[in-house]
Amino acid sequence: MKKAAEINERTPWQELAPGAEIYEPATSKLVNTGDWRTMVPIFLDERCKHCLICVPYCPDSSIPVKDGKRGELDLMHCKGCGICYKVCPFEAIEFIKEDK
Repeated sequence: MKKAAEINERTPWQELAPGAEIYEPATSKLVNTGDWRTMVPIFLDERCKHCLICVPYCPDSSIPVKDGKRGELDLMHCKGCGICYKVCPFEAIEFIKEDK
């Protein structure tokens, strides 16, 4: 069985173990899923009150927090679901079509 770090786009499917056989933690850090999105959240720091309501709602853990304040979005892992935009009571997040 290969470890997740050893699997890439050139790995033949025959060498892949069924999903139930991968037991490594934190493999999502190895995959940059930000390219999947079509919409992107834009953090507006001047409007943010650092209530951190958005943080637990993010399914991708793309909102870092340091010293009780939220930081810029981790766009390498954000899939653009828009949940943070919807739950922000201070309109500190815009949600726009991504220009790639």
